[in-house]
Amino acid sequence: MKKNIYMVLLLFMVLLTATACGILQEPAEPSATIEAVPLEIEESEESAAVEVPTEAAEEPPVELDEAEETETMEEEAVAEETTDETAVAGLVVYEISQGDSEVRFELDEDLRGVRTTVVGMTDQVAGQIALDFSDLATAQVGEIQINARTLATDNNFRNRAIQNEILDTGDYEFISFVPTAVNGLPASAAVGEEISFTIDGDLTIRDITEPVTFSVVATAVSDSQISGTATATVLRDTYGLNIPEVPNVANVENEVDLIINFVADAS
Repeated sequence: MKKNIYMVLLLFMVLLTATACGILQEPAEPSATIEAVPLEIEESEESAAVEVPTEAAEEPPVELDEAEETETMEEEAVAEETTDETAVAGLVVYEISQGDSEVRFELDEDLRGVRTTVVGMTDQVAGQIALDFSDLATAQVGEIQINARTLATDNNFRNRAIQNEILDTGDYEFISFVPTAVNGLPASAAVGEEISFTIDGDLTIRDITEPVTFSVVATAVSDSQISGTATATVLRDTYGLNIPEVPNVANVENEVDLIINFVADAS
């Protein structure tokens, strides 16, 4: 009889602990389907410089009839439009396709005494990249966002703990990476050619922002599509991502691998 009472009390305490640490609470739902932050293409100093012809000696104005004057104005408008386009000549904006892309994190833990690799995934990733395959020095990468509320592993109890306790997605829905530099790109790339480079930037998880470098391997599938993988390793304690104490889970790894498998289409 005493043994049964003890077991009931133990079960009650486990359930109380689980509730307190968010394992039994339903996490917040995504506010909306994620969308890319529009990339503001920056003009290089070279492309932004426009030659202004020196003024020639003033000549008496030539009188034009109405038809000739209209034609001249149209030609000037086309010339101005062409100049504006030349400022960002060759750059094409590619947008990450959620249907063809995924983000995942990986880390190891002891689950019921067995060393296990935990994998969490989502397709709710968004971002834009501007590229000119003939001049990769002009490449620009926009902000990458991930909806943390949609990250899921193979265990619902773990999902609730991750969202309610570790990432606190009720208050911090998005994980963001804001690039600050792209390094190691070749001068140019052809369709079908695989290239490797790195992207430095600021990674924000919850309310903590730290510098992170992603290693990228990418391929131009066609003139209108690129694909690749970006990887980085971060430390949980850098972002204050503490693991709640729950039964059967121990020795959770501090290093977390972040992987972005992406396909981006010309927009």
